[in-house]
Amino acid sequence: MNTQELITEVKRLKEEKNAVILAHNYQVPEVQDIADYIGDSLGLSHQAAETEAELIVFCGVHFMAETASIISPEKKVLIPDLDAGCSLADSITVEQLREWKAEHPDAVVVTYINTTAAVKAECDYCCTSSNAADIVESIPEEREILFLPDKFLGSYVEMVTGRELNIWDGACHVHEKIGELNLNEKQKEYPEAEILIHPECGCSTSCMMKSAMYFDCDDGHIHSTSGMLNRASESDAEEFVVATETGILHRMRKENPGKKFYPANENSVCEYMKMITLEKLHDALKYEQHEVKVSAELAEQAHLPIERMLSIA
Repeated sequence: MNTQELITEVKRLKEEKNAVILAHNYQVPEVQDIADYIGDSLGLSHQAAETEAELIVFCGVHFMAETASIISPEKKVLIPDLDAGCSLADSITVEQLREWKAEHPDAVVVTYINTTAAVKAECDYCCTSSNAADIVESIPEEREILFLPDKFLGSYVEMVTGRELNIWDGACHVHEKIGELNLNEKQKEYPEAEILIHPECGCSTSCMMKSAMYFDCDDGHIHSTSGMLNRASESDAEEFVVATETGILHRMRKENPGKKFYPANENSVCEYMKMITLEKLHDALKYEQHEVKVSAELAEQAHLPIERMLSIA
């Protein structure tokens, strides 16, 4: 089938099977365009919980589909490619976390939502890039905090809150490569552009420190992907340099046709996100294949840190 035939068939199958299609902001344009909802991982999981659809096709990476299964255990969650993983989630295993916790038995454990269900089940709180500082600030100052797995987000939270954290040495391989020099070069190339930075980026901590060695960060705005999209729409700026995975540029340009958006690093492409194609989406729907199901016991354990997060943020 050609692209238009695939689109027509996906729409037909969606109606036939009472399905909903969720797509992360980093997905390829044709998948974003056919999705019922586009957003970040937690926002999409909330959409999964709220929808009346019986079948959820999650166009993202594996931990996101797991989170949807945790929040909506009564629904069938599919991912178009089971191999669509996440380097950040893979940077810590549940065994490594248990060893780390054993070394710090009295610590409160806070995990970024970009982790597996097994890791979440070992933690006290989940957080997102937009509410991580709020979660940390809610914990009594005398308590030791283990923060995982993203070292850049952890450093950012340290500077925002003034709290000292024990931070796991993990990172997203895509965001890690977006460094200060990328922004320095782009700011010279587009001097009128506003800079939007995801806190997972390697450049986020130096931006917070306003390192004169690289660039003046007065025009830099650190946001989650949802925050970036909101800022792009609300700002009076006409040009933006965007420091995150390049897939978000499609949505930014679509929602803001009069503005221009440039990637901080053209090579910031997540090969795992791009594994989801229109063809694979079609096959997942047609054959109801590649189900992601978290066991009831593990889901109950992993849901607790998510509930704690939601009660605070």
